[in-house]
Amino acid sequence: MFAMLLALAAASETPPPDSANVALGADRHARMTVPVRIAGSEAFPFVIDTGAERTVISRQLADRLGLAQGPVRNLVTVTGAGKVNTVLVPSLELSGSKVKEIEAPALDQAHIGASGMLGIDSLQTRRVLLDFKKNEMKVVPSRYAGDTDPDTIVVTARSKYGQLILVDSRFLGEKVQVIIDTGAQTSIGNLALLKRITQRKKAPVTRTVTVTSVTGQTLEAQFAQIERIQIGGVDMNNIPVAFTDAEPFKRFGLANKPALLLGMDALRLFERVSVDFANKQVRFIMPDGASLTGRTLMAAR
Repeated sequence: MFAMLLALAAASETPPPDSANVALGADRHARMTVPVRIAGSEAFPFVIDTGAERTVISRQLADRLGLAQGPVRNLVTVTGAGKVNTVLVPSLELSGSKVKEIEAPALDQAHIGASGMLGIDSLQTRRVLLDFKKNEMKVVPSRYAGDTDPDTIVVTARSKYGQLILVDSRFLGEKVQVIIDTGAQTSIGNLALLKRITQRKKAPVTRTVTVTSVTGQTLEAQFAQIERIQIGGVDMNNIPVAFTDAEPFKRFGLANKPALLLGMDALRLFERVSVDFANKQVRFIMPDGASLTGRTLMAAR
């Protein structure tokens, strides 16, 4: 399982652009959550993490609900792998559906930044909708009739370990593997992508940052901006990226291929994004004032 929530903190005296800490976990007021009930409990706010294989619950909530301990499991996060304690969740209810009897890693809420995170084990027959105009996130059935905007860009994906890897993504005219990662505030690129940039263009100006995972483990990365990446024919410019050989790239067999975990700051360039796991599609809705004939989105410098 990957927990793709991350923090970026300066490893030197010079912070990365905009903030020394751009983690969703540390920016709770800006997070979009969905209400989740555990075994009929009151609703608690959970973050949806499309970059995580399994659902995570905070240790504090597990103690509050008196959940039984589960076995110790190996957990793969953005910073590496290690053993963690799990708890037994009898049932998990969200958006009118129920997921039964799961083993959920129990992690410190300070690192998660919410009561829990929904991984793709809870989403395989569902669709995740992110509406940045309304600043809300929700989970709906895959056959959802509310996403019929004429400016919808549909990008197909292939599935690996339940995760969706976008098919129609290019960088410098070549294919790049892109995974939608709603658990990360900032996108993460592997070193193969950074190497490709350096070979094809002038090396970008980078600064060293520290990536912190939901377990509190850290990993150094090089923070820079990608001048241009194309997804579904849409140009996305000046995307902030932390470059490092994160563990998920190895998990997907992408360590030596240019690959990118597309985080929330890049996704916010669109008005809406929906991730349809059942049909292996990601839908992007262009923002107001944009059109399908002028497909360029610019991130703020």
